Amino acid sequence: MKFQDLTLLLEHDESIFQPRKIEDRQDRYNKICQQQIQDHIKNGSRGDLYLSDSTIEALPPGLKHVGGDLYLDNTPIKSLPDGLKHVGGDLYLNNTPIKELPDGLYVGGDLWLYDTQIKTLPDGLNVGGHLWLLKTPIAKQYSQKQLKQMYPGVKGHINI
Repeated sequence: MKFQDLTLLLEHDESIFQPRKIEDRQDRYNKICQQQIQDHIKNGSRGDLYLSDSTIEALPPGLKHVGGDLYLDNTPIKSLPDGLKHVGGDLYLNNTPIKELPDGLYVGGDLWLYDTQIKTLPDGLNVGGHLWLLKTPIAKQYSQKQLKQMYPGVKGHINI
């Protein structure tokens, strides 16, 4: 496009400089996230599920596993469904109000619980990577050595 063409366009159509609607941006993003969850389940729960920074408060009970990483940081999520037993990659729950995890949870990679309200970890927890507990009530209550003894299913380091 030539500069002259651009000048003509600007003279006849000032709407290209109209700001996009931002009032419903969060609502649209939340609908996209809900659709993303349904698509993930329908497609066999393969790959990553990215929901960070959304206003999602709960996951549907039909979500039984995530093949890759599950990103829920910076959301108002308060709990994971009891049926969610397997996250093949990392599970990110940083900066959420979550207080507990479902029993028998398997996380193939790292489990990120930085800046959460986690006071205890579930029975049968298995983490293939590291466990990140910085700025949590459980990290203030126990030492790294105590936590490693309490949760032998954590294969990597426990970071408090």
